[in-house]
Amino acid sequence: MPEIKLKVELIRNTLQPEELVAMGAKLCYTNMDLNSLQDKISTSDQSAFIQKLNALGHNSVQEHASFTFAISGISRVCLAQLTRHRIASFSVQSQRYVSFGDGFNFIIPPKIAALGDDAKQEYIDQMNTMHKWYKQWQDKLGKGEQGNEDARFVLPGACETRLILTMNVRELKHFLSLRMCNRAQWEIRALATEMFKIALNIAPVLFENAGAACLRGVCPEGGMSCGLANEIREERKQLLLNLKK
Repeated sequence: MPEIKLKVELIRNTLQPEELVAMGAKLCYTNMDLNSLQDKISTSDQSAFIQKLNALGHNSVQEHASFTFAISGISRVCLAQLTRHRIASFSVQSQRYVSFGDGFNFIIPPKIAALGDDAKQEYIDQMNTMHKWYKQWQDKLGKGEQGNEDARFVLPGACETRLILTMNVRELKHFLSLRMCNRAQWEIRALATEMFKIALNIAPVLFENAGAACLRGVCPEGGMSCGLANEIREERKQLLLNLKK
């Protein structure tokens, strides 16, 4: 099967998420009726107020807004990391109900690809061998879900999967702080970066400082820090410049 690439699409999101976050926060401190409060917020710029909320750490109101992504081109290795973020909703392609008898897509790690064509072909041959094993077990166990559910045990972590993922803004920012870190595994870091780009485009004030924790201060990794905080901050500057082009 052909090499597959990461693809991230926004398929749903809360409309006017920044207005909603501002409304949730201001409701806590006003006796104004809801319609009047909504009208007031919708007719004035809430950027400064949201920046103040971010600075104060008043984050619970960010849970009112959410983003739903369609994601494909990630490995089962990446999925295992992704589902550790439990304050999220996942709908994942099933290896039990979906047969891979005709072959499966797979992810080629960049370090393997960088070794050259021979190493890359060796890796592809290994994927093909595992597919043969999978088909052999399907033949022995029977077609359909009953055969698939045990034949899938020989499928590799490299096997591509796809899913729909929903996170509220607070959890999404937490996810980005961990997974855009330079110490995060390369695949989930690439996924987090794509999700950040999309969210930033929709809600630039909410997400302007989202990402690795070292963007906002001292690295929390302590002695395990990558020591590249300055480089990561420069990388962020370049990313923002490229997005504005």
